[in-house]
Amino acid sequence: MNNWTEIDAAALTANYKAIQRVAGAEVLAVIKARAYGHGAERCAPILVRAGARWLGVTCASEGQQVRAALDHAGLEADILVMSGSLPKDVPAIVSAHLIPVIWTTDHIDLLAGIGCRVHVEVDTGMGRQGVRPGQDLATLLARISAAGLRLDGLFTHFCSSEVANSNLTLRQRALFEAAVQQTVTAGLTPAWLHAANSSAVDNETPEPSSGDWLTTLAAAAGSQTMVRTGLALYGYCLPIEGGALHHLSPALQPVLTWKARILAVRDLAPGDTVGYNATFIAGPAMKVALLPVGYADGLRRELSHPHGWVMVQGHPAPILGRISMNLTVVDVTAIPAASAGDEATLLGPGITAEDHARLARTISYEILCGIHPCG
Repeated sequence: MNNWTEIDAAALTANYKAIQRVAGAEVLAVIKARAYGHGAERCAPILVRAGARWLGVTCASEGQQVRAALDHAGLEADILVMSGSLPKDVPAIVSAHLIPVIWTTDHIDLLAGIGCRVHVEVDTGMGRQGVRPGQDLATLLARISAAGLRLDGLFTHFCSSEVANSNLTLRQRALFEAAVQQTVTAGLTPAWLHAANSSAVDNETPEPSSGDWLTTLAAAAGSQTMVRTGLALYGYCLPIEGGALHHLSPALQPVLTWKARILAVRDLAPGDTVGYNATFIAGPAMKVALLPVGYADGLRRELSHPHGWVMVQGHPAPILGRISMNLTVVDVTAIPAASAGDEATLLGPGITAEDHARLARTISYEILCGIHPCG
């Protein structure tokens, strides 16, 4: 293959167990968006063997693919469809035994009579999806049992969990507490309550997103607690703003290595140029290598000279000129043994998704999800 990714199953397993240990709760392993670029069908069996009983996917079709991968491996897990459903998704929900997230009465009409378990998302401030506490939630709860659905979970999503002592999170907590009380008063007891993502688990600040808060809330409601972690599974967490310590991230290790094989090696004479618009001009004579990877594969154009690098034979090889759609030139002058067929590491030891994110002025989530290796 021209460029490819490799998954470290031992690292993925260790990360899952570290999250479980720190969170002290059930861990829903989020494998949506192709497991953040790692491959959901590759990662799902590894995570289930590590002990995961819950997996989170984006949509029903992704859930169907994951279910097939688990069936092939002789494994079982509950699969939560996290981003809502449309009429076309109902057959997959039924056939693959998926658990949909709902927040509108349209969702209830769609699923009425199926008899499936559902998780209700409460919008406490994220402003994306979810039902608002109060009358909207009351209407939804009244319709659930009548439609033959089972309320298996109630959850929300913190919008500022990577901020220490966030007032926004405190406000969201209060709104979620009210939603839980409203649900119990309506005569419904969700089996699971969940709110924390990777950053909430990592944020060591005792308030506002500690697991103790949710544990106490769940115990009063007769429910169990769960955390939803995605990025941390794959070895990364966002920085915690406000100076708080990291509770989880020191125990994590990156799972993915991204590689390309050198296509050719050539010499540059002084004054030779590289790439579109000749943005690099050789000073002294140089030795360069051509890699069959570019921005179409997810190697961000912002890593172009003079910023980015790859690793060849354990040494950094700076990127020269502009990254092209499927080709990138790197400097191997200091690596005289480099030759065609050698492996170059685009992500892995010596170069991380956080490095890429810093150079591209984005977050590691986007870097990992953007990897699309081309064979």
